[in-house]
Amino acid sequence: MNTPKHPDLGAALEHSRSGLRDNHRRTLARLLFFVTGSALVVFAVLQFFNGFPWVSAIELLASGLLFFGAQRLKTTPHLQQWIYAYLVAIFSFFIVIMLLPDASIAAFVWVLMMPVLAYLLLGKCEGMILSVPFMVVGLVVYYFFLETVGTAHGMIDLLNMVLCGVLMQVFMHMYEERREEAEQRLVDMAQTDALTGLANRANFQSTLARTIAECERNGSGFALVVMDIDHFKLVNDTLGHDAGDHVLRNIGQCLSERLRTTDSVGRLGGEEFGLILRDVKPADAFELMDELRERIAGRELRYGEAGIRVTASFGIAQWPDHGQDAETLFCVADRCLYTGKRAGRNRVAPAGPVHRDRSEKAVAGGTV
Repeated sequence: MNTPKHPDLGAALEHSRSGLRDNHRRTLARLLFFVTGSALVVFAVLQFFNGFPWVSAIELLASGLLFFGAQRLKTTPHLQQWIYAYLVAIFSFFIVIMLLPDASIAAFVWVLMMPVLAYLLLGKCEGMILSVPFMVVGLVVYYFFLETVGTAHGMIDLLNMVLCGVLMQVFMHMYEERREEAEQRLVDMAQTDALTGLANRANFQSTLARTIAECERNGSGFALVVMDIDHFKLVNDTLGHDAGDHVLRNIGQCLSERLRTTDSVGRLGGEEFGLILRDVKPADAFELMDELRERIAGRELRYGEAGIRVTASFGIAQWPDHGQDAETLFCVADRCLYTGKRAGRNRVAPAGPVHRDRSEKAVAGGTV
């Protein structure tokens, strides 16, 4: 059985802090560093001629750090720390500019950029935590900047700024929340078999690859089981495909109910299912699957007025005894499965012991 590599969408989503993947966040952050650094050079010149040489010096220093950071962002493993440093620094800079005695009223529009940058680069939770305090400070500074809030004109200016700031914060939060929900639904659809609700083939292979990596680190083992419903075509041919779907859903439910929380199950395609049994010895894996085999064989599934009974065959491969990679394990488990089918079906066929002085590939029936 071929086992092509599939992206682990669940892991990718977990490591994504916003609507952007890390490589996109890295690209955007570098662009922001370059643009901000270049803008600060221009502002530094203007601030110098505006009578604020100390502000000009700070802006030039910050510009140099931003250009350096833009280069570091290409390869740094500390992307999140760089983003936090940038956002905290630039938000603080916005506040400082607003506090200048001759500050332009246009400087306060940067308050409205805070939630946009924070949510875009940090996501919903961290973006809100960072942007809200800075926005509150910015609005307070604007309040004191107006001085004449007691007048109708001053109150209108203040309310416009407060309303725009609050709406910007709320809209960004709502957008990010809905985006996360939509992305999660898409990932669930991409990783779930629509008929049974189990993991689909790609998701199961990702789980298997992750399980192998974890077991290599901690030295534990697991069993890979390939299960096939016997004579499933007969159900489709005699009762129709709806009855076949009914059987598949019930088998999927049976597998989910019996397995432990540490185990994994997925539909590999058609009437074939895959199971990963964590931390089990070969004898325990055989006993568990034989019990599951009996449970399936003993169930009568009702479909309208018809009663449907099916059996299943199982092939078991043990990691690392029968293979240390996913493809080898699938080959061994498949070979065991079809050995069991040739022997009469409705049985569990484990791979035989591996003789270390010969080939590492085990086949069913205990031969090598």
